[in-house]
This record gives sequence, C-alpha cells and structure tokens, in this order.
Amino acid sequence: MHWSYEDNDDDNENEEGYSGLEFFAKKVAEIRRILPSLRNIKVLGERGSGTRARGTVQDFNKLRQECLSNGKLFEDPEFPAQDDSIYFSKKPDHHIEWKRPMKIAHDPQLFVEGFSRFDVKQGALGDCWLIAAVANLTLHPNLFFQVVPKDQSFEDNYAGIFHFRFWQYGRWVDVVIDDRLPTSHGKLMFLHSAQNNEFWSALLEKAYAKLHGSYEALRGGWSGEAMEDFTGGVSERFEMKKTPPNLFNFLLKAYERNSLMCCTLMPDRNVSGVRTPEGLIRKHVYSVTRVKYVDIMTPNQVEKIPLLRLRNPWGDADEWKGPWSDKSPEWKSIPDHEKEELGLRFDADGEFWMSLQDVKHHFTQIEICHLDTDYVKDSDLSAGKKKWEMSTFEGEWVRGVTAGGCSTYRETFWHNPQYRITLEYPDEDDDKCTVIVALMQKNRRAQRQMGADCLYIGFAMYRLEDPDRLPKPLDVNFFKHNAFVARTLEFVRHRKVIRRFKFPPGVYCIIPSTYGPNNEGEFLLKVLSENQNNMEENDEQIGIGEVDYRVKDQPEPDRNEEKVREFFRKLAGDDMEVDWKELKEILDFAMRKVQLKNEGFSKDICRSMVAMLDTDRSGKLGFEEFKSLLNDIRNWRAVFRLYDRDGSEYLSAFELRQALNSAGYRMNNHILNVLVHRYGTKDGMIAFDDYIMCAVRLKTMIDIFRERDPDKTNTATFTMEEWAEKTLYS
Repeated sequence: MHWSYEDNDDDNENEEGYSGLEFFAKKVAEIRRILPSLRNIKVLGERGSGTRARGTVQDFNKLRQECLSNGKLFEDPEFPAQDDSIYFSKKPDHHIEWKRPMKIAHDPQLFVEGFSRFDVKQGALGDCWLIAAVANLTLHPNLFFQVVPKDQSFEDNYAGIFHFRFWQYGRWVDVVIDDRLPTSHGKLMFLHSAQNNEFWSALLEKAYAKLHGSYEALRGGWSGEAMEDFTGGVSERFEMKKTPPNLFNFLLKAYERNSLMCCTLMPDRNVSGVRTPEGLIRKHVYSVTRVKYVDIMTPNQVEKIPLLRLRNPWGDADEWKGPWSDKSPEWKSIPDHEKEELGLRFDADGEFWMSLQDVKHHFTQIEICHLDTDYVKDSDLSAGKKKWEMSTFEGEWVRGVTAGGCSTYRETFWHNPQYRITLEYPDEDDDKCTVIVALMQKNRRAQRQMGADCLYIGFAMYRLEDPDRLPKPLDVNFFKHNAFVARTLEFVRHRKVIRRFKFPPGVYCIIPSTYGPNNEGEFLLKVLSENQNNMEENDEQIGIGEVDYRVKDQPEPDRNEEKVREFFRKLAGDDMEVDWKELKEILDFAMRKVQLKNEGFSKDICRSMVAMLDTDRSGKLGFEEFKSLLNDIRNWRAVFRLYDRDGSEYLSAFELRQALNSAGYRMNNHILNVLVHRYGTKDGMIAFDDYIMCAVRLKTMIDIFRERDPDKTNTATFTMEEWAEKTLYS
C-alpha cells in the first residue's frame, strides 16, 4: 500500500580526537547527519541558520543586558514598529498604533495560570493555519518550551525584548523581537489570549511574522508547515476524498505518538456564505486535540464509535452543530465514567466532538505532523504513549559529483547520495513495516532573489536481497539489473515530497535525486517507522584500497629515466637534495609530454609534493624520496589517462571518484564534494594539474593519519599544535 503527498508550498549548516579526512570534510562542508536537538541553536541571520541577516545578528542575552545597563527598552531595528512590518502589498486602511503590553493591559504577564489551547484566539489576520498549529503546540509542554523559552518574563530582567525558536531546514533558529504589538482602538489586532493581560501568543505570532518578513506573509498557509516549524517533525497531508480505508487507525497511531493534527475546510465555489448549515467555517483550519474510540450503550447494543475532538481557533461559540456536538442527544448513550475520562465540557470555547464519518464528509483535508523520538518523554511512554523511530540526514547534490539526476540517466544516477535502511520488525498486528519517507529541499526561499527556484525532486527505493555482497555505494551495474520497489509518483517542484509505504522486513536503499543531472541543491531526508530502523549512508569507508590492475600492469618506465637521474644530480648539487623550484624543473622535464596549462607543474603542487615526502622538515627532497614521488606521479598519470578518454586533459567530476579509486584511494561522497568544490571548475571539470594536486593532498593526509593509527582503528589523536604543524606544512 502506498500513500503519497507532494507539498505544494514553494518555500523552501579540541584539542584532540580528530579523525583524519573526516575532520577536513566536516569543517569545510556542512553535510552530516542532523541531531534533532537544541544543542546547535542558530540566531536569525547567523551563518548556517538558513536565513540572511538584514543587519547585525541579534543575540538575545547580549541585547537584553545592554538594554538593562542603559535603562532603555529594546526597539528592534530589524522588524520596526511601522506599517511595512504588517503589510508588504498595501497600506493599512486605518490607523495602527504599536503599543507595549503595559500600555494595553494592567499587570501584563507572559502566562496567566500556565498555558493552554484556550489561550489562542485568532485576530484580524487570516492565519488560522498558524493558530491551529499553536493550539496543538500547547498540548505538549516539552515542545512548547522549546519554541517559547522559559528565560523571559515581564518581571525578572524585563527590557522589552523577547525571543522564540523555530525549526528551519534542519536548524533551530532563535528569533529576537521587541514587545511593541500592533493595536487598533487600544486592542490587539491579531492573535491574542482570552485573558486580556496574557501575551505569550501575541508575541509568538510576532516572532513568526518577523521570520517571514511581515504579518501579511502569514495570511494563508498550511498547518503542516507551521507544525514542522514548531517541532522539526514530518507532516503528511491527506485529501478526505482519497484517504486510505484505515484512516482512523492512522489517526490513532499518530495520536499515540503525540503527533500534531489539523483539519481544513476549503471553500466551495458552488456554495455562498462563510458558514455551513452545521456551523463549520469554510476556508478555515481546525486543531485535532483528541482521537478516541468511545464506548456507546444503547438498549439494543454496545459498540465503539471513532470520535475526534476538534477546536476552532476563534475560540468562541462558532462550533459544530451536528451529531456529537455540545449537548447533542448522542451523549446520552455514553456512560458517565467515559464522559469523565474524556473531560467532557460544553462551553462556548470553539471545541467540540465529531464522528470520523462526519469529519471525512465535511472537511477537505487532514494534516498530521509526526514528531521525532527525542520529543517523547519517558512519562509519556509510561502513560501508554508510543513513538516513531526517525532517522534524519542532511546532504547535497553537487554538480558532477552527487547530482546524478533520476534513474532515466542511468550512467550518472548511481552517483546520487545513497541511504541504506534496515527494517527488522513489522508493525503491531501486521507482517509488514510502515515507512514514511520525506525529502525536503533546503533554503530555496532565501535564494529566490538570486534566481534560484525550487528544483524538481523525488526519490526511489530498492530492495537489497544480499546487501553484504553488494558494493558501497551501489554502482551502475546494480541499477541496470534491479528495479525499484517504490518511488515518488513524479518529480515535483515543491519544497517537500513525502510518501508512506508498507514493506516486508529487509534492507532497502533510498536514492534522493533531482530530475535532471547537475542540478545543485541541499536537502534533508527523514525516514520514520513504527519500530526501530537502522539507517546509514550507503557509502565507502575512507582509506587506502587496491591500485587498479591496469595501472599496476603499465609498461616499464620510459627510457629517459637515466636522463632524469642525471638532471636531478645536476640540479641537486653536492647535497643531492632539491627544493620545490628545482623539483619543478625536474618534473617539467620528466613529464614534458603531458600538457600542464603551458607552464608545467605549479608552485603549489611542487611545494605540496616536497611536504608530502619531506620527513625531516628540511624543505628539500633527496633522490630516494624523489624516486618514490616520481613513481606516484606516473601511477596518477596512468590513472588519469584511463579516464581522460577524449584526451582533453580534463576529467569530469563524475569520473573523479572512479579515478581516485583506481589510484588506490577510497573516498565517500562527503570528501568528493569537498574535493570538487576545491579543485574543480565551475563546470565540474578537473584539470590534470589540479587532479595531481588533489592526489598529493590525499596521500599526504592519509599518510599523516595512518602514522598515528598503526592499529588501523580509523581513529587518531593529535594535539592542536601537532595538527596545525602537519596540515599547515602540507
């Protein structure tokens, strides 16, 4: 069974313990597995936050301390109290006055008697999609205080400054605001609490508006987007007309795992009026706050009925008027103990119950945001809650390296990033495993001003029948002889694609890609399963491998070797050592048949070659060291010729991995991306001298690392001084 959804929103980084080339890769390229925690919070506009700063990056604690020291209340220059912070497309049609909470209410508080979904009432802004998500957030205190930090109030250290956190493409981003809020006739215009002096919800909305540029930018949207921004989770959307037959089972499992849920009622062009005859509001989003099978007792039978508790963000008397609404006769069939367990209340607060059948009939869509394991507490598990197992990886498609395009492009498809997932245990009461795969492209909204729009993205999945016998990564031959077991229905130009599958236990490989090759971009890949899954990048271990037999079996050295020896002696002089300048002369003579941009080997290459073999740090090479170097260069040249089939003196970046493998080096995608960024042209081509430089640096770093790892544990220890000495000299 396959259910799919393509998000149609166009929105879219000590002193010891260094581990060889992986250290280099992690420092240069922000490509790694993401930990869904707050340990790496970025500030809005900070490098790596996925957002651009219009001015100085704003640190909450530093700014608050400055305001306290100066005796002034904070005024945010990045989101000023003026009309264009509210509207970007028009001027307001009435006077708007920005006021601080103490000018709006007596004794302003961030929270009045805690927080709840009843603190959230929609104002004049059409952002019910956001309000519904905020209401859901209040049901989960651990999530709530990640978004609304506890270190702020209107009493202790008050300086007119507050901050909130939102998840943005793999990073938690801290957003600073002042507490000046837009009002009309002395009252808050937008999101507010039922308590006149409670302000957490209004301030949260302002921070979210700042993140998106204005309040108007929040008009219209999908609740799934906001729920992801509040949790770092994965949201699915189902059209009610196309829901699976076991939808309630989906919803129950989601509720058991603390998933956030919302229902949307879209307008009907054939029907006039905002309200339906049953009291629902068209073009509106409702929070789902409870999912439960409820026992009903009638004179003739005892049965269970699937019910959902929903809430209108308006928080008023606009509620459902049909079966199971407040005080409807259906509640007479519910035992008193069941009513007590449900916490049944019949207030004009916007909250009501509906049967699943009525929800499917009256609503248009339902969105479910699944949370990461880290956000399910032990107390939740003790209370009967369950959790999704989620694996999250961050990667990129790099031109000529890992941007291989879809499977139509067979020769390059296998170069895409690959991820292996092992499913061991089927779902409860099932013989198959639920798998939800979500692929999101990053930061495309921020790049629009540079002409970058969303890419066409998708993914394919393959079953690995005998994984231990297969190469890492899977090569072109595998894809020539094996068909996918699942994939996205089509490649879409959206922020995210997500699909739900049912697979037998086994090992599978996920290949995320753009439609065409050489389309560059960053992505997040998230995979959820009901039971534990083991997921890893399906890539090679970095290290030394076998040199290609075609290189090993190359002909004996050229007849001019004795001439090279004589030339060496002539340049070396009495000490029989050469510096980088003399080495350049010798190599240019020995390799004169190879075109090197007309000037021979470069100064940087020659210096690196000396550093590679200069064990006594004299800055020179003796003849034996030179012979070893010349042998390496001949091997590297032979490898280059294997793949430079057109004699252009260039390799494509796709060919670089194969060339390095033939030279005896095992590289993964992380390192290859770094190497192509460093040594490739804009078109992803590698010139011969850049290829030689790349090989020299690889050999040097691997040799340095292996010297400190004699037991081949793939771990080495350096002091900062030792690491600096070795890397700077090489």
